[in-house]
Amino acid sequence: MAVLSGFGINCETETMAVFEMAGASSERVHVNRLVRGDKRLSDYQIMAIPGGFSFGDHLGSGRLLGNRLRFGIREQVREFVRSGKPVIGICNGFQVLVKMGLLPGDEEVSLTQTASLALNDSGQYENRWATLEFEADTPCIWTRGLERMRVPVRHGEGKFVTDQPSLMDKWAESGQLVARYVEPNTEYPGASDEILPYPVSPNQSWRNVAGVCDPSGLVFGLMPHPEANHSTWLGATWTRERAEHGEGEGMAIFHNAISFVSDAQ
Repeated sequence: MAVLSGFGINCETETMAVFEMAGASSERVHVNRLVRGDKRLSDYQIMAIPGGFSFGDHLGSGRLLGNRLRFGIREQVREFVRSGKPVIGICNGFQVLVKMGLLPGDEEVSLTQTASLALNDSGQYENRWATLEFEADTPCIWTRGLERMRVPVRHGEGKFVTDQPSLMDKWAESGQLVARYVEPNTEYPGASDEILPYPVSPNQSWRNVAGVCDPSGLVFGLMPHPEANHSTWLGATWTRERAEHGEGEGMAIFHNAISFVSDAQ
């Protein structure tokens, strides 16, 4: 699998690590190597765009790297998804996928942008733990069998919005609003369309959206960092819970992708 690097991406090491913990063989691939043709996306089975601050967040988080991919390897990306291969974007990677138009996306993989990730309503960088709830009726291959998960958020621009509000209904009906912030003490399912108070919803995303998938369910992006909860001892409450050392909640996402690829071969 390919974990993209370069231009301010800084979470590639831990992203590679969690995929390898889940059973994959990972390779750090600089974006320029794909643009120049030294490497081809078609040589890999999964693509991950990690978190970081690509291009220093100039012109908006994810904008410049999104354009680099959208125009530099446009057909490679489209063919990758059309051939049934999974893609994940985490935090800055999610911003990249949204701003290059791969998420929420469309059946044609046209790379037309229809949403964005705006500044947090708090007006500040949010570094805290959040609870996610996953949509049960969704095509997303990354979240199969998942109900809730505790993960850290680390971003300044994570508010999911669109200039076409009717699209929110469309994405909800198609199961693309995969991950949403929820009150941790409520019963499942408990996701709400009404924006939850801060800091339960750390950025005040519309409908509390934390992550979305494309219509195929292959492409998934989210603002929180599941790779940062790969061990029970990384959890915010492990000491009071007296948790035994083992896999953290975030690993389930990566196991799902590896299982999907293995079953498809």
